[in-house]
Amino acid sequence: MKPVLFEIFGEIWTVQSRLGQGVSASVYRVSSGRATTAAVKEFQADTQGGDYGYHKERSVLEDIQGHKNIVTLYGVFTNHSCMGVTTRCLLLELLDVSVSELLVRGSSGTQGGRPQQGHSMWLLQHCARDILEALAFLHREGYVHADLKPRNILWSADDECFKVIDFGLSFKEGNQDVKYIQTDGYRAPEAELQNSLAQAGVEMEGDSGCTAAVDLWSLGIILLEMFSGIKLKDTVRSQEWKDNSAAIVDHIFASNSLVCPAIPVYHLRDLIKSMLLNNPKQRCTAETALLSPFFSIPFAPHIEDLVLLPSPVLRLLNLIDDSHLHNDEEYEDILEDMKEECQKYGSVVSLLIPKENPGKGQVFVEYANSSDSKEAQRLLTGRTFDGKFVVATFYPLSAYKRGYLYQTVQ
Repeated sequence: MKPVLFEIFGEIWTVQSRLGQGVSASVYRVSSGRATTAAVKEFQADTQGGDYGYHKERSVLEDIQGHKNIVTLYGVFTNHSCMGVTTRCLLLELLDVSVSELLVRGSSGTQGGRPQQGHSMWLLQHCARDILEALAFLHREGYVHADLKPRNILWSADDECFKVIDFGLSFKEGNQDVKYIQTDGYRAPEAELQNSLAQAGVEMEGDSGCTAAVDLWSLGIILLEMFSGIKLKDTVRSQEWKDNSAAIVDHIFASNSLVCPAIPVYHLRDLIKSMLLNNPKQRCTAETALLSPFFSIPFAPHIEDLVLLPSPVLRLLNLIDDSHLHNDEEYEDILEDMKEECQKYGSVVSLLIPKENPGKGQVFVEYANSSDSKEAQRLLTGRTFDGKFVVATFYPLSAYKRGYLYQTVQ
């Protein structure tokens, strides 16, 4: 049964929704009376492994706190329900859209009149760099994540980056205390072998346990899915993949080459292939992957990216005519009207309407937090002002603060 309230450090937090449910734990979005939001991961008291999972994830998270691309652990607490059930909980940073959700949304758009295949180079580069930074840190600390998949990579609207979550299967390299690791479709060949042997009751000997290289394999598959817009679970289980995965990667990139610039595509293809070598000792490390020339290429986001990835800044299109921009009195009236309208949805920090390009006639609204901007985006999209339909996208806070109002790729 879903809890209604949690008492956390002497304060009552209301459960707003269930974000996810697994075998041994559920995750909830919670809010305090101070309008603060967070996530609670509650480990089930009556399921096998719940207590172990709690202690495991808590110890890993406490050991690796402080990296911008790893979910923040605020604290731990014990919950006593009105039914007399005691459960152990983690209080975590609340994050936004997952890569799993992005994959679903990204495969349903169109580009140039044809179905859009996968995500933009800007989004791929952003995600790849963020997760490689997280893995490089994790691996330097001696840990293997061991369950990297699209559902375990989430966007942070306030920090403008992707973060890794769910360390329930993580272990110290050389001290693997989890028999079955990784999720089907993102499982490295050596983990597949180890899982099969464990199922058959065969003990692994010597240094044959899995290493940090399993995480690079998972990330390679995730990036390939983001590029192609195709779930690859059946592909990676096929005999053709086992025989020659490099040829399949080449084929996927050749199929998508029409909608992507050639040189960046080759760099991304080579990066992914270096993560998907069957021999884990030949696979690239997170640190060497970050040196790929793919990360030296500047990309601009597509408009679809700015709709998908929340930030505290909202950008409103299709609102202001050029004629209003050059009449000072009208311009000031528009500024006041827009601020008054936008303040209905949250606390407005600043508002900007450039009179010249880049950004000419667009309305940029900085909210105090991403919760307010998301609510504003939801309620403003499709509204009409002076007979015009509003298009509301998010906009990167860091670019807005620098005054960098780039033209997005359509």
